[in-house]
Amino acid sequence: MNLIKPLLAITLTIASFSAVAQWQWIDKDGRKIFSDRGPGPEVPEKNILKRPAGSKPATASVAPEAANTGASAPDAVPVLPKDAGVDKALDAKKKQAEAAEATKKKAEDERIAKAKADNCKLARQAKATFDSGARISRTNAAGEREFLDDAARAAEAQRIQGVIDADCK
Repeated sequence: MNLIKPLLAITLTIASFSAVAQWQWIDKDGRKIFSDRGPGPEVPEKNILKRPAGSKPATASVAPEAANTGASAPDAVPVLPKDAGVDKALDAKKKQAEAAEATKKKAEDERIAKAKADNCKLARQAKATFDSGARISRTNAAGEREFLDDAARAAEAQRIQGVIDADCK
């Protein structure tokens, strides 16, 4: 029982050291920013108010033009690693979501292509029936059977040809 309080105090003290490893800088709008990550390259060195104990100030890199003349370029932006500031877990989740979306889109495209192929097949069969010259009948709203006259037959043949033109590519 007597050991719990000192262990708790030591644990809390150690945990508080991680809060000390904070960056503090002034952004372009004059606001103070606190973060556990360093500021971007657009923040000038003079605006960085506090940095973690282990970090070093960015040194000015030498511009290629200045390297040829032997002069240094104090206003040059420090060169950061390519993946600085990139959250790898977030990037992986983003790629996974994009892959899932692509798979979903591909499945939807395949479903639409299958439906068009089925429509094409049915439209070609209907066109063959209309072109055969056989009498075509339909059932009307009252449930009575009625035969298509030449005008209705031509209109239906034109509609079927439109379906063929749209779905049979």
